Amino acid sequence: METPLQIELDGVKSSDYLNELIESNLAKIEKRFGRATACRVVVRAPNAHHHSGEPFEVSIRLALPTKKEINVNHTPGQNDRLSDLTAAVNAAFKRALRQLDDESQQMQGRVKHHAI
Repeated sequence: METPLQIELDGVKSSDYLNELIESNLAKIEKRFGRATACRVVVRAPNAHHHSGEPFEVSIRLALPTKKEINVNHTPGQNDRLSDLTAAVNAAFKRALRQLDDESQQMQGRVKHHAI
């Protein structure tokens, strides 16, 4: 990666565990698609007045050398049980990895275009 990883925490205390979790998920992405040039991760805690297991919001922005970006805004719905920070971060990176796979297939021309 050309620029260092940026981590922004909103309402979440910084910890070595959280940093290692984000870095290990980013390492999986770099192993599979090593051409990402920048990454910014934003983790937002639920509102302070909610105490009933509200989910964390995780946003990931990956910049690619093709001047494209992968943007993931993971805000779980009511059916998702991602009030656990670890599960929310892992789910957001999993979604980013799927989008990167789709983008790399398009770049390599492996996507079929249907006639209209």
